[in-house]
Amino acid sequence: MVSPPSVPLPIDAAHILLVEDDDGMRVLVTRILSESGFRVTGCRSGAEMWSFLPDLAVDLVLLDVMLPGASGFDLLRALRAKGSVPVIMLSARNEEADRVLGLELGADDYVAKPFGRPELLARIRAVLRRAAIAPTPAAAVRPEALTFAGWRLDLRSRALTDPEGAGIDLSGAEHDLLLVFLEHPGRVLGREQILEMSRGRLAAPSDRSVDTLVSRLRRKLEPPEGGTPVIKTVRGSGYMLAARVERA
Repeated sequence: MVSPPSVPLPIDAAHILLVEDDDGMRVLVTRILSESGFRVTGCRSGAEMWSFLPDLAVDLVLLDVMLPGASGFDLLRALRAKGSVPVIMLSARNEEADRVLGLELGADDYVAKPFGRPELLARIRAVLRRAAIAPTPAAAVRPEALTFAGWRLDLRSRALTDPEGAGIDLSGAEHDLLLVFLEHPGRVLGREQILEMSRGRLAAPSDRSVDTLVSRLRRKLEPPEGGTPVIKTVRGSGYMLAARVERA
């Protein structure tokens, strides 16, 4: 029996990894993308980018040129040596030589700062459309679900089922927060990181709103009496998903 082909997720549901060391710019771009329906993970350097990549299913990388340590061009070379994830370079330097170098190294586009919201979104969608019609290696096929501690989150329907198979209602904010934890299992996430990743869903972003949202999610993931909590509090640091995550 032949299985039906997978239906690709909408372009605006894509997961974007933003590598930008300027805190103000990273927060601004994260907000723009989140409000447009994209999922965003932000980081400040190449070192942080490499620490995130093994755990993330990334559809596109927005890569600043001027970064601490390895430059955006150096990181682009390394990304191209490892795979073909779409990359858009961001830079305040708009010299033709820089644009040509980025494109020759394999960037899919090059956007000069300052840029407008419509231009950035249009360029991202154009690159994602081109990537969607390109041949995809079998190993790079997007997972349909994430499982953890007996739970299952369907990435297409956004449905969560508990270990007994019962459906659990999640608000949009709770779903997005759970997804943040599932994409960073075993990693302590501070409130600031959670705010950046969930900014599009939090009506009044603050440390208190993060704590409240985490508490609501934890109550829904409450283990049987004596069981190990799925989301742990790391005193003075933040929260961590204490479960192995598998892609299905």
